[in-house]
Amino acid sequence: MAGKLVHFEIPAGDAERAKGFWSGVFGWEFGDSAMPGVEYYMVRTGEDQGGAVMPSKGPFGIVVYFDTDDIDGSIAKVKEHGGTADDKLPIPHVGWFTQCKDSEGNQFCLFQSDESVTG
Repeated sequence: MAGKLVHFEIPAGDAERAKGFWSGVFGWEFGDSAMPGVEYYMVRTGEDQGGAVMPSKGPFGIVVYFDTDDIDGSIAKVKEHGGTADDKLPIPHVGWFTQCKDSEGNQFCLFQSDESVTG
């Protein structure tokens, strides 16, 4: 399907902290690095979707939209696990979105579908 998220990479100054953040927010379980000598911790987010956390000195900069059924609850979890989140904003007749940053400063967005949103 066009536009479907199938893979992403999350650069991190502290890979363990980043894995803890994403596990705390979404319940993701990262595997050990499958490549000897390379820290690349993969996670499966769907049957044919996934991503990875990897150590980096920068630049940091993923921006993807993650679907949620409860944007308010997800905003709270982002903040609880060391990230930041703006207030949710309406997309009339489409849903809600917000811009966030994880514990490493990487930007991402949350989206909740809701056709009843008027503005």
